[in-house]
Amino acid sequence: MLIWKDLFEKQKELDLYIQENHLLEEEDLINRKILAFQVELGELANETRCFKFWSLKPASPANVILEEYVDGLHFLLSLGLELSCTFESLEPAPANVDLTVQFQRVYRFASRFEEEPTAPNYRLLFAAFLALGRQLQLTEQEVMEAYWDKNQVNRQRQEEGY
Repeated sequence: MLIWKDLFEKQKELDLYIQENHLLEEEDLINRKILAFQVELGELANETRCFKFWSLKPASPANVILEEYVDGLHFLLSLGLELSCTFESLEPAPANVDLTVQFQRVYRFASRFEEEPTAPNYRLLFAAFLALGRQLQLTEQEVMEAYWDKNQVNRQRQEEGY
């Protein structure tokens, strides 16, 4: 099982860097982060093409799907930090539905979290997102490595005035 403590810590470093450099220390960023997560989730769905019943084009390559998943993970970790809701481990929610329905579940949990940003709602959202990752056949090791890599890219982008 993936240990999340280190990822939360790394995300905290990036978040603080961004907040300081963009003078956002006093801003409430939770709604922006929720929307950013939802946008990344949509980009992920678009790359899987799971809902595109009208198209014969296959899903994007696995590395593209992994990168989009990790983009969403960055904002999900950041939301937990906003609430001071971090954890070391979390089991994915059961996912016995098709991929399209699982995406819809994650969106529903994101909406529920937006309406009531509580630790229990955050954990439900995170568990549903982990279940989505499993359905996408992403391994914990792949996710962790891709997160570290993308975190470095995001930090470098900030240093270059992204």
